[in-house]
Amino acid sequence: MSVESSNAIDLLLAESLKALAARRPIEKITIREITEKAGVIRPTFYNHFQDKYELLEWIVRRDLMDPVTEMLEGGQIKEAVIRVLGKIQEEREFYLNASRLEGQNSFGEILSSCIAERILAGAKVENIHAHLAYDWLTPELIADYYSQSMTYLVLRWIKNGMRLPTEEFAAAVLHIWEYSAVDVFRDMRT
Repeated sequence: MSVESSNAIDLLLAESLKALAARRPIEKITIREITEKAGVIRPTFYNHFQDKYELLEWIVRRDLMDPVTEMLEGGQIKEAVIRVLGKIQEEREFYLNASRLEGQNSFGEILSSCIAERILAGAKVENIHAHLAYDWLTPELIADYYSQSMTYLVLRWIKNGMRLPTEEFAAAVLHIWEYSAVDVFRDMRT
């Protein structure tokens, strides 16, 4: 099977899951339903993905993370965040249902992992080590911290109906990232 046909099948399966998940909770969608909607047989699904959660991860990487890689590498963080939020808003029902997944393989867990990978991919790890005061404070731990905080905010935004405009929400998220807890507590006392 060529890479193009493999990618075409991946896209078919992704579009199938998105269409089904726009109407129903992802945990209730079966592989059979995904393959029937995509017009492929079940073994085809398993030739591409282990389960629907791996397919969900593929969707998050392809639709949310991959399109902003160059932006992040170029330091266009706000623009990248706006683009990701715009895509989530564009496919509102799918991501609303995805955000309701909890536990292992949840959308939040997948999103957090993907964000942490992007943070580490864009960082010069040796430079980070040079600025860390403690050996246990690793670049991976820092990436996990920021990815989890970003994921928390994005999930709250989604679950609250995505009412804030993407530009405003992106600016608020970046402000929170730049404004440390020490700043918050200092400002609360003054």
